[in-house]
Amino acid sequence: MRECARERERVRARARGEIAIERERARERETAQNHAGERTRERAKDCESERKSARESVSTGENERERESARERARERERERESARERAREREGERERARERGREREGERERARCERCERERESERSRYRNIERVRESMRARERRRESAQ
Repeated sequence: MRECARERERVRARARGEIAIERERARERETAQNHAGERTRERAKDCESERKSARESVSTGENERERESARERARERERERESARERAREREGERERARERGREREGERERARCERCERERESERSRYRNIERVRESMRARERRRESAQ
C-alpha cells in the first residue's frame, strides 16, 4: 500500500514541532538558571550582611533575644525560598502535563487522519472492484452474444 503525502508531511511537521518544543524548553531552563543565579547572589549579600550584623551585635554585647530574632528571620527567609522553589517545581509540572496533553491530542489527530486515509483507500479499492465487476459482466454478455450467433 502506498503512503499518502499528507502522512509524510504530518511526520515532518511533528518533527519540526518537537524541535521547536525542545528549543523552548532550553530557553526556559536558561532563563530559570539566570534567575536562580541572581537570587543566589542576592541571598549571599543578605547572609553576609546578617553575619556582619550578628558579629557586631555579639561584639557590642547585645542580648540573646535579638540574636534569636535574627536567626528566626533567617529561618523564615529560608522557608520562603523553599516554598518559592516548590511553586517553581509545581509550575514546571503543570507545563509538563500541558505538553503531555498536547502530545495526546496530536496523537488523537494522527489516528483520526490515519483512519480517514484508510477509509479513502478502502473506498478506492471498493470502486475498483465494482469497475472490475462491471467489466466482467460486460465481457460475459459479449461472450453470450457471440455464442448465440
